[in-house]
Amino acid sequence: MTVRRVLAVFGLFALLVSGCDGSAEPSGGASTGAGPTVAVAPALRPGWQPLTLPAPPGGAGRLLLRDAAACAGRWFLVGGVADAGGGTRPAAWTSVDGTSWTVVPVRADSFYGRQNVLSSVACRDGKAAVIGAKTGGAHGYPRISTWRPLSDGALGEVQASFETYGGPTAVNVSRLAAGAPGWLIVGNRSAGAASWVSSPPAAEFALVEGAPELASDAVGVTWAFDAVAAPPGWLAVGGLLPAGRIDRDPAVWSSPDGRSWRRTVLPGGPEYEELQRVALVGGVPVAVGLRGSTFGAWRQEAAGWGSALALIH
Repeated sequence: MTVRRVLAVFGLFALLVSGCDGSAEPSGGASTGAGPTVAVAPALRPGWQPLTLPAPPGGAGRLLLRDAAACAGRWFLVGGVADAGGGTRPAAWTSVDGTSWTVVPVRADSFYGRQNVLSSVACRDGKAAVIGAKTGGAHGYPRISTWRPLSDGALGEVQASFETYGGPTAVNVSRLAAGAPGWLIVGNRSAGAASWVSSPPAAEFALVEGAPELASDAVGVTWAFDAVAAPPGWLAVGGLLPAGRIDRDPAVWSSPDGRSWRRTVLPGGPEYEELQRVALVGGVPVAVGLRGSTFGAWRQEAAGWGSALALIH
């Protein structure tokens, strides 16, 4: 049995990035006489089509698609299956062309792992690692699991203590990134923005909370949303609520190892601003997020971060 789903939501970001990563050569652009001609990227006009995903093992249910990633010529799509009684189980798929998909075996090792919905996926060298969660327990907290690639191509649940992602200082676990150093998760604790780091096998993540400049301090309260590998290390994005104010300013953190961080607060206005997603476009970090009542885009240049309004159409 197969279930038809449109993958538009999960292909959008990838197509946006690939579209923005086109040639920077001008195409008949006119000069204003005040400087060099500004290259205009061709308009992105994706042609969407419905695809059929194979049903994961287990009973029938509604597919829950949450995230996608691609590397080394392979795509990964993750989420879960919700049954008629409200129960859930993890699910993942892989493809080499984005059209034909196969189910990735998911091997859970715990009570909540067997009920996870996989929410964030990253990949390196053609292999994926994943974050998943299931709300439960006496206090209804999300029970976080991470999943690592196994030698046979399956995803295996990684055992971790409750305090690694939960406990009295927990707030949330956001997104997973992959890079040459290994894997990085960003999220938030009661002390502010936090990170979790792992070596390439993704067999164990170490929590980094209260790190200077990453965590909240006298300057303001920090919040991290997303991260990307940016050689020689990592780049995380989010926001900072300055002391005495009620609106966030966009913030960026850089780190060589995911443990020590340097904060950069971007110029903000009187409105609420934050960076929620980040990707490398032609090797240059580009972030998108909220700018007041609308969306904004920011790009890292040699002189620092600036507005990238041309990316928002």
